[in-house]
Amino acid sequence: MSLEVDVDLARGSFRLAARFSAPSGLTALFGRSGSGKTTLVDIVGGLVRPDRGRVAVDGQALVDTASGTFMPRHRRRLGYVFQDSRLFPHLNVRRNLLYGRWFNRAASLVGGGAPADLDTVVELLGIGALLERAPESLSGGEKQRVAIGRALLAHPRLLLMDEPLASLDEQRRGEILPYIERLRDEAGVPILYVSHSAAEVARLATTVVLLADGKVTAVGPVSEILPLADPGDGGSVLDAVVARHDEAFRLTVLSTRAGELQVPRLGVAPGATVRAFIRGRDVMLSLAPPQDISALNVLSGRIAGIVPDGNGAQAEIRLDCNGAALTARVTAKSVHRLALAPGLPVYAVIKSVSFERN
Repeated sequence: MSLEVDVDLARGSFRLAARFSAPSGLTALFGRSGSGKTTLVDIVGGLVRPDRGRVAVDGQALVDTASGTFMPRHRRRLGYVFQDSRLFPHLNVRRNLLYGRWFNRAASLVGGGAPADLDTVVELLGIGALLERAPESLSGGEKQRVAIGRALLAHPRLLLMDEPLASLDEQRRGEILPYIERLRDEAGVPILYVSHSAAEVARLATTVVLLADGKVTAVGPVSEILPLADPGDGGSVLDAVVARHDEAFRLTVLSTRAGELQVPRLGVAPGATVRAFIRGRDVMLSLAPPQDISALNVLSGRIAGIVPDGNGAQAEIRLDCNGAALTARVTAKSVHRLALAPGLPVYAVIKSVSFERN
């Protein structure tokens, strides 16, 4: 399933000019507030008409201004999950879910799209124990899981998720993230996901569409695009496998190509694959193995390159840690004082709190 977007829109002083193609998986629209993420997903969803352009799913045009095509929202077969769950308060969880299934009867005859079977969706999202409960009795994370289930039961061929975790606290986000990962990997429906959280995108996305001031500035795999998100403070994405949990100290040990990392306890089983986003400002460099420090994570590597910033006050140090790329951001004075240069062996010191679970 592919998504093609090529649209222009003007609203007052705001101008949106977005062009990209996305494959199956989870495609994240990432950028700061006001960059056009929600406007773009609303165009795909049929909530906003572009001034010019085309939106197509698997080659079928949802919008094509050249031919006058504007498919009504109810015919697009799109599931939409908003920041707030928008569950019907007078219906229990089961009836909220079945409301979504009401829309899938015609869609199911067409074929393709997300699973439309109630039992499958309930198991996928782990909401079996909630079916008879009222929405007001659910936590924020539980409400969002039910909202996702309702969207899936509409049998969509594309799922739109507009900052679905923005209203949740860290604990609730931690609860729901594994279900979104499972949705990405098992549901068989592509997801267009809006977020301004770099750590969230690092963990979930397969493709990132970077937006700034209404324009798409980069598109590609998360490991390549996310470090470009903030030119003033780049970062790195490390693929990891959960090696084990340290229950005594509520930590999780991750195995990466760069070495082992200890992070705050993750709610996933050993063997699961995860990603860690490490901001350059959270990495310190040492010429010798550091001792007696509070930071739990120290990785050895070599300097692969040094890129000074525009005003000469700081520099981006690109490291090769056993084949994994890591970025540190340090002052120009530190570069001079430590005589940092390509090929020099160094130790990257990373605070465990830099690894956000979301």
